[in-house]
Amino acid sequence: MANMSKHAFNRQESWRYKRVKPAWRRARGVTSKIRKEEAGWPPKVKVGYGTAAATRGLHPRGLQERLIHRLSELEGLDPKIHIIRISARVGERKRLPLLEEIRHRNFHIANPGKQEEKPVTTEEPITEEAPSSEQTQIPPTPSETEEAAEEDPQPGTMKESPKDEANEEE
Repeated sequence: MANMSKHAFNRQESWRYKRVKPAWRRARGVTSKIRKEEAGWPPKVKVGYGTAAATRGLHPRGLQERLIHRLSELEGLDPKIHIIRISARVGERKRLPLLEEIRHRNFHIANPGKQEEKPVTTEEPITEEAPSSEQTQIPPTPSETEEAAEEDPQPGTMKESPKDEANEEE
């Protein structure tokens, strides 16, 4: 794998002035802090910051990147060695069959696009159905309970069961 902690070498004072672009230029000033390599200033470009020859120029996944414009350019490429980047100049009409063929051959795609990254699911999420009205019992409102109480002429008395009558006779 390629080393991901590569240092960003910016041009001296590019963080201070808009007119100075960050692209690296060698510091040549007599009093330049970067040229003198003073502490607290960004490092100067040196040979020791190079990457290993085995990983130099590789994609972060460790594969060789190839720019593809058409299907014929896929010939001779190996999915274990190469990663595919589709040219930005390829339109959607030619891009869709190209993507299909690339996936069929099991290549990694460096720039698949937003639609191709995640498969679109046509199924709607399943929602729980509300219980039917027959199963749901609504508690009676206070007005209904008052009506039931008014129908009973003697709300405070208890009715005697046949067992109680038999016990009283004995």
